[in-house]
Amino acid sequence: MIKRTLISLLMLSCSQAFAAELTAMETRWLTAGLPVITYAKQALRLPVDITVQPRAQADDVPVALGYQDGRCKLVLSLRGNPQAEDILGSVADAQRALMIEAMFAHEIAHCWRYAQGAWHQTPSGFSQNSAQPARALQDTRREEGFADLVALAWTQQRHPEHYADVAAWMRQVRAPSTAGVTSAAAAVAADEVAGGSHGTMAWLQLAPTGAVFDSRLSLFDQAGSVWRQGLARGE
Repeated sequence: MIKRTLISLLMLSCSQAFAAELTAMETRWLTAGLPVITYAKQALRLPVDITVQPRAQADDVPVALGYQDGRCKLVLSLRGNPQAEDILGSVADAQRALMIEAMFAHEIAHCWRYAQGAWHQTPSGFSQNSAQPARALQDTRREEGFADLVALAWTQQRHPEHYADVAAWMRQVRAPSTAGVTSAAAAVAADEVAGGSHGTMAWLQLAPTGAVFDSRLSLFDQAGSVWRQGLARGE
């Protein structure tokens, strides 16, 4: 039943998707992300197309989102992609679906920002770097921070009993890796990861528990409230 649902969803979403030839890993990931995809397409009416890559390129992340011709392009690049296993390497098998679902929620947050015409837009009252490339880096990091908070708000809404596990995993993913660092240069490089385009730790630290999200608000307003706290601190 799940497989038929996924095939139907993919065929409706994107003709390029290899819906009838999904691998076991692709089926697992799409099954885990299905609640998010369904919410995005049915409740939010977001223009989401899904593509399953026949083979990942060297630098592809397992799941990513782009925007083209007014539509969001959710792309899975799992075949031949070691990152698909590595990113979940520290997660128990029983909890992997939770982390994948959070990743899908993160990407749908990007789609929502695109659809709102708010991509790389900072709310009024908050400063921006005036010079490139610093501003582009800041804009991207802010979008990643917002999307991470949406993923956490989604988890609090749908799986509150697992919030701590998902939040801890996200902090681990976003933390610079210092394992095996043996030189000052390598340590500096690790520090630069924290300040790069996906350096969202400042926002994740604002959400140590799900209690920071106001359940009376919409999902994106819940995340936006905490996101603006980070902006107010100069992120």
